[in-house]
Amino acid sequence: MINASEFEERRARLLALMDSNSAMVLYSGVEKVSTADETYPFEVNRNFYYLTGIDQPDSALILVNSYGEMKEFLFISPYDERKEKWYGKRLTPAEASKISGVNNIQIIDSLTAKIDEILNPQYFVYGEIKKIYVDLDKEIKIADEMTTRDLKKTLEATYSNVAVSDAYPFITTLRLRKSVREIAELRSAINTTQVGIYSIWSRMRPGMHEYELANLFLKTVNDLSGYQGLAFNTIIASGIHGTVLHYPKPMDTLKDGDLLLTDLGSRNGYYNADITRTVPINGKFSEEQRTIYEIVLGCNKMIANKARPGITIAELQEATIDYLANECLAKGFIENKEDISKYYFHGVSHFIGLDTHDPYLSSDKTEYKKIPLEPGMVISDEPGLYMADRGIGIRIEDDLLITNDGCEVLSKNIVKEIADIENALASKLRS
Repeated sequence: MINASEFEERRARLLALMDSNSAMVLYSGVEKVSTADETYPFEVNRNFYYLTGIDQPDSALILVNSYGEMKEFLFISPYDERKEKWYGKRLTPAEASKISGVNNIQIIDSLTAKIDEILNPQYFVYGEIKKIYVDLDKEIKIADEMTTRDLKKTLEATYSNVAVSDAYPFITTLRLRKSVREIAELRSAINTTQVGIYSIWSRMRPGMHEYELANLFLKTVNDLSGYQGLAFNTIIASGIHGTVLHYPKPMDTLKDGDLLLTDLGSRNGYYNADITRTVPINGKFSEEQRTIYEIVLGCNKMIANKARPGITIAELQEATIDYLANECLAKGFIENKEDISKYYFHGVSHFIGLDTHDPYLSSDKTEYKKIPLEPGMVISDEPGLYMADRGIGIRIEDDLLITNDGCEVLSKNIVKEIADIENALASKLRS
């Protein structure tokens, strides 16, 4: 569990990155309508959560860096007896302070006045603030009809003396390097995911529906994690469906002789596991399946051996394409190396953390592929081959922690060797 002292350290690092005479305002988000009067389950904005540990809507954080003096203000919903009867308890000021380490807790209704107090040149309560940072990630709602991008326009129109800049790159850069506590959360999520995967293996059999296994995984991880839920929508894809990267509707029936691809993860304290395994439904790989699987497994191991400080995800991708092309060419699956794009068409790696695809600088760009890896970063290792013409889709995905001299495979205990998988399906897990 991340404690208040770590949230305080994160905010201190962020304040040091901010310009002098600047402020930052961040929002937890609001509940979003799904249809009619129904809302989606609330998901807190991860940048806000990273700095506060607060997991509830209608909350905000203000940081002020003024002439070397640092100020922090956390805003939460006021007590509302009627709302609590309908929707449950919200944090008290004392509880919010204990979680976040912010001492100055205020009611969200006063947020607009506080922003004006900070930015309005009539007051200069904190000196002349020349810049305000706002998290301009897409779709951060701060009210039913307002996003942070709308807020940017309002601030620019209201305070012509203040520049509005994007806070997103600062926070996502800090998020890349995981602390000891963050890595512990990831290990816990991976351990829970392992139990969920083995539960699937112990129950799967020809004739079952894919969704039965998706339901089993959800129940298993919720039972173990205390109802913390999934890292992302579980992918349970049998046979040819395994050639669809984000197979959306697990409605088909498992068939004897097919493979089952499971791409899934539990989460712990909002830190996400992201694991893929591909296994034979009847417990035995066919010769063709075995050949293709060994190519993917060899590539997965090659990436784990290659991942280290200084290398980039782009370089890992180049190595993956080269490896898969050479092996498929040697086995006669393709005629030219360029043909590998028919069977492999995604990236081999991404960052992992509070988001399954942890962002960097911008949520809709690819700069993350070009930065040198550093100790403390966590990435995926997920080569695959998707041969729809053969009805075979295989992906093997592990989570890697970059260390001082290489990497640690955090998911190394989830078996992936052919002999280990077949033995597990034939004996221990079946019993």
